[in-house]
Amino acid sequence: MRTTKVEPRHTFSIYLPTSLYQKLLDKAGKGKISTFIKAVLEEKLITEEQNQKEQLRKQLIKGYQARTRNKVLQKTLRAYGEMSWEDVSTELSRRERKNGEK
Repeated sequence: MRTTKVEPRHTFSIYLPTSLYQKLLDKAGKGKISTFIKAVLEEKLITEEQNQKEQLRKQLIKGYQARTRNKVLQKTLRAYGEMSWEDVSTELSRRERKNGEK
């Protein structure tokens, strides 16, 4: 025997201008407005989520490109990559003391 899970539903009221309601009625048909609005909302939410992911991807790419252009940072990162954490800590302490003396 198969059991089908039914997702809980929420009922809410919205106020629409008569002209918009009439367009919904014409487009969806009488008794099908709820289903139509559900489909439109799902599509809108999926589109917005995809847009947000794309914006994040573009920001990550832009940040990566900016980082790769920064030669000083690359040189520093390479030098730190070759050092142990102890060496890094010592170097940072040395630089802080040097900058504090100025």
